Amino acid sequence: MVHLLDIHDEDNLQPGSSQLAFCNQNDEECNRQGTQQCPGLSDACAVIRGQATDTPVSLSDEPKSQTSNLEFETQGHSSSLSPQSQKGNELESLRVHSNQAYTNEVIFSHTQKMTEDMEPDVALECLGFLWELHRIYLFKSKTLSQLLISAVEPMNINDLESQHKSKKEGKHNKQSNPAAQKTKALGKEKSKMKKITISLDVQDPEVTRIAFAIALKNLYSTEPEVEEGDVLGVLAAASVLQFPSLFQKCVSIMKSGICSANVCSYYCAACKYKQETLVTDCERWLEVNLVPQLSSQIHLRKLPQELLQKVLRSPRLFTFNEFHLLKTTLCWTYLQLNPRVQIIPSHETILMYFSSLSKRCSFLEREAGQRYRTVFQSLRLHGITSSKHLEDLRQINFLPLPWLTQILSNHYHALENGGDMTLQKDFSMQAVRFGLLLKQEPRYHEEIISIYGFFFEIKAIRYEASAYSFYIQRVKQTDPALSFFTAERSPVSLRQEREVKYEIKAQCMMDGKWREFSTDQLTQKFGVTKPSCKSQVLKARIPSIPVYVTYALLFPSS
Repeated sequence: MVHLLDIHDEDNLQPGSSQLAFCNQNDEECNRQGTQQCPGLSDACAVIRGQATDTPVSLSDEPKSQTSNLEFETQGHSSSLSPQSQKGNELESLRVHSNQAYTNEVIFSHTQKMTEDMEPDVALECLGFLWELHRIYLFKSKTLSQLLISAVEPMNINDLESQHKSKKEGKHNKQSNPAAQKTKALGKEKSKMKKITISLDVQDPEVTRIAFAIALKNLYSTEPEVEEGDVLGVLAAASVLQFPSLFQKCVSIMKSGICSANVCSYYCAACKYKQETLVTDCERWLEVNLVPQLSSQIHLRKLPQELLQKVLRSPRLFTFNEFHLLKTTLCWTYLQLNPRVQIIPSHETILMYFSSLSKRCSFLEREAGQRYRTVFQSLRLHGITSSKHLEDLRQINFLPLPWLTQILSNHYHALENGGDMTLQKDFSMQAVRFGLLLKQEPRYHEEIISIYGFFFEIKAIRYEASAYSFYIQRVKQTDPALSFFTAERSPVSLRQEREVKYEIKAQCMMDGKWREFSTDQLTQKFGVTKPSCKSQVLKARIPSIPVYVTYALLFPSS
């Protein structure tokens, strides 16, 4: 059981309840005491120990309040604390944030029965605080057990010397009084369990007092218990304490709770503590959620550049189209350059910002932009075919002129040669991607796409609760499904057949693991009439949503 200082006010408290007490003395009075306990706490304070009642001892003295945070401040008790805690005898504030699931949950109450009638026999000085513990529970932590063993060994040597001296004196002064012998036996027993003080200097800034307290609490638990809101700090504390079961519990919680708000911090923690499976899970989550979720949230700023590049190059990356990936990377770059921005900017705001910069050279050719070149080299810019999008890119002067020239040259070549693409050697890295995200109703999802004068309809149909069909169908330029705007503004190819290499892939989470369903890479000549206008159908039973469907197309030389 972990003990903190506790004060009981019989006039104001109900039996069994308690409040934390803090010294009201000024710094001068405390400094005069040196390493002794501050007199302001001498009579009023006691350690929180097993109570006679089952009333829990809360870290919060206002269990019903909904305050955003709660601070606890105290002062040091020993001169052997870490250097940062000695400075000015001032200690950090303990904060319990309101985003914790249960701010009034009792950290220590479940250990009361386990430690009933047991006095703490170990004092741990750590994080500027004195933690009173029981040595029989410390061996789950390799760090604490090693500190304890190191502290006990010299004491055992001193005890042996004292026993040898006592035996010599006992030969001359044997006591025959039974009461005196009993007192002596009790004294010996007490001397065997002398209270030991150990110190631990924690350098990891992720280890807060709250996280450390939760980690110590779990020393007394059969099964580790951690709230998701505390998991990063507790993971760090478990690493410092070398507490394997608690560490793995934290990793398990993180793997099952990845979302936009924490994926970046979880990834960094996984890299720091070399948790490869967690690293993989974070990367896998980003492969399907970078565009649909993270791109519209301020948490995008925290995404490390090397991770962004890796995800952009992944063949499993989901996007609605190549332009959405360009928008996401432009937004990420804007957030790196403007760290004070606290809300996600609109695409128009981003375009205005880059347009306002000097026109002397493109942004990626400037000193400030060169570090981001590899990010934009990871994009499939040849898949951006809209004249409006290309004009926006030219106006903001973001990409180097040779890059823009190459993109336009590729498009001209394809239009001149019936759609034949210049980049076709590596389908997994050069195919142009389109996507559908299936979340709920309706059962029927479709979208018309246009590429080099050819129109296709990408479809997803749900027949039953979990039965899906996905396919591509070519649409004739005169089809009523084409809007007037699309037909008027887009180039139109009159070719009756077009050879297409394609792949349809559906990704979803099933039983806690990501699953893929794919047609693999297929080649087919698409006509404008049935049955040649329709691709192979990908059928799959997918019991859960969302479903991320990618349609990748490449036009080989004809």
